[in-house]
Amino acid sequence: MSQAAIRVLVAEDEALIRMDLVEMLGELGYAVVGQAANGQLAVDLAVQLQPDVVLMDVAMPVRDGLSAATEIIERRTAPVVMVTAFSESDTVQHAAHAGALGYLVKPFNRSDLRPAIELAVARWAQMIQLEQQVDDLGARVRARDVVDEAKSLLQAQLGMSEAEAFALLRKQAMDGRVTLAEVAAQVLRAAPASNDLH
Repeated sequence: MSQAAIRVLVAEDEALIRMDLVEMLGELGYAVVGQAANGQLAVDLAVQLQPDVVLMDVAMPVRDGLSAATEIIERRTAPVVMVTAFSESDTVQHAAHAGALGYLVKPFNRSDLRPAIELAVARWAQMIQLEQQVDDLGARVRARDVVDEAKSLLQAQLGMSEAEAFALLRKQAMDGRVTLAEVAAQVLRAAPASNDLH
């Protein structure tokens, strides 16, 4: 993803710092799609604008930056890079606990921005991909369980071997141009009438 394509939401309550940040981001080729002066507005704008990354000040009015970051991340809206004047380990740990994927300590300069943003965006993409793989794996396991249950049902009700039950399910899936799991689910839903399958 090129810098020009990366859309940034800037959440910073101090207007001068926010303006400097927006200017630096522009000079680096990033697109600033929104600016928020408080934590709640940052959450609302993140949901509305769907940026690629959020730069979030820790100390924000209305709602603090850490709780705002937590909600943005939990909603899987965007990665968050925390921006703060505090480098104490407590603050860093709170940011990590909130799920922040980057941390910038003020005052920072333009050269500090790119690595923080690029790394956060890359880590976010990896995290989302991993979650999708886990979801896909879970779906495959559930599908296998449904097929196994349907095979057992056919074996019990129709006196088939496991191989015969599987062959029947596979034939119905091919004939109906549906997945094996879909046929298995139909078999289980129609359990009392499963003699009709023979």
